Amino acid sequence: MSYTLDIYLGKAKVQKNIFTFGSYVTMFPQLIAGPIVRYGDVDEQLRYRRHSFEQASSGILRFICGLAKKVLLANTAGAVYSQLTLSVSENPSVLTTWLALIFFSFQIYFDFSGYSDMAIGLGRIMGFEFIENFDYPYISKSITEFWRRWHISLSSWFKEYVYIPLGGNRKGIGRTVINFLIVWFLTGLWHGASWNFIIWGLYFFVLLVIEKFFISKILQKLPKIISHIYSLVLIIFGWYIFVACDLSSPFEFLSAMFSAPVFCSLSVYELLRNIFFISILCVASTPFPHRLFLKFKDNPIFRAVIFVGSIILLLICTAYIVDSSYNPFLYFRF
Repeated sequence: MSYTLDIYLGKAKVQKNIFTFGSYVTMFPQLIAGPIVRYGDVDEQLRYRRHSFEQASSGILRFICGLAKKVLLANTAGAVYSQLTLSVSENPSVLTTWLALIFFSFQIYFDFSGYSDMAIGLGRIMGFEFIENFDYPYISKSITEFWRRWHISLSSWFKEYVYIPLGGNRKGIGRTVINFLIVWFLTGLWHGASWNFIIWGLYFFVLLVIEKFFISKILQKLPKIISHIYSLVLIIFGWYIFVACDLSSPFEFLSAMFSAPVFCSLSVYELLRNIFFISILCVASTPFPHRLFLKFKDNPIFRAVIFVGSIILLLICTAYIVDSSYNPFLYFRF
């Protein structure tokens, strides 16, 4: 679609080489789950690419980091989430339900960003530079900021090919809201032909309209911790809508989020048992590890540690994959 649209909009030239065009259509690093690489983004790279040891080694490191996100963080978070959802029906409490959703939030982030990292890494090994797909979305202080940081390639795709052609925000407030509605209805539908995905898209449509026209200035004046909590609560509740059809009793789960006992002995036990893992997930979802890497990347000792650590990490991930049952990427389903 992006090839056809880019040609129609004059953003790219017609590709007359069937092999070059076929390379784009079948480019496996980005084919299944993202990042969504538009034809115009790689038109030049399909014809002229530069390969180097630095680029390839950077791609390998990026691939290993993405694999670790998926195997060590997303899969483990998913296992805890599954266990907690089963506990909700037996021992419902506010803490249990929200803890389950927190683990799902981490699972879907590390699953999808892990795949994106692997795709970007594979592309880099082959000489391609794909766009970044995630920019630490859970540090956002508004829903608007969250969608600038989450699945960036999808947001830009709908912006370029749907929102702007519809008129964007150039034709008055009423038309802007209608364009927003169309985009977010399609965003929900894009994830699957199910009512929960459509409701999920419309949920964020409502939140974004409220922020854009009513409370954006208020959010800017709030203390950062308050606006951050506000964003996280709404994002996590959004993930409940997203995953509602997969829950055995979605309405019981919803009721337990707000009306059950605040906590029970099981929920406290699960919180304490996983507190160290939660801390790792929280730190890993912030820019801190990347900033640390950039600060010391030119240090020879640090580079040696990264090299050895990458090999060990790859071996650990491989061992986990071999030992565990088949566990495909969560986002393949959407």
